[in-house]
Amino acid sequence: MRDDYRQADISHADRSMLDYAIKLTAEPWALEQQDVEQLRTAGFSDGAILDINQITGYFNFVNRLADGLGVELEPYWKEPRSQNT
Repeated sequence: MRDDYRQADISHADRSMLDYAIKLTAEPWALEQQDVEQLRTAGFSDGAILDINQITGYFNFVNRLADGLGVELEPYWKEPRSQNT
């Protein structure tokens, strides 16, 4: 899942949520009402959609602050992943 959630065995709702988060992160200007409707169709309430949006936005904000200030990652983030994780 860590390498490509699209290949993971996850629910339709989880895939829809991750598709939305990726689009919000990579190309927020391209989001349309249809993207929100897909989340509703997947079973998310308006409150849950707001949570998805806010959490995604928060992490994007924090990452851009850290990147912009040149904050270094902790050493454990730089360790290579094993095949089992």
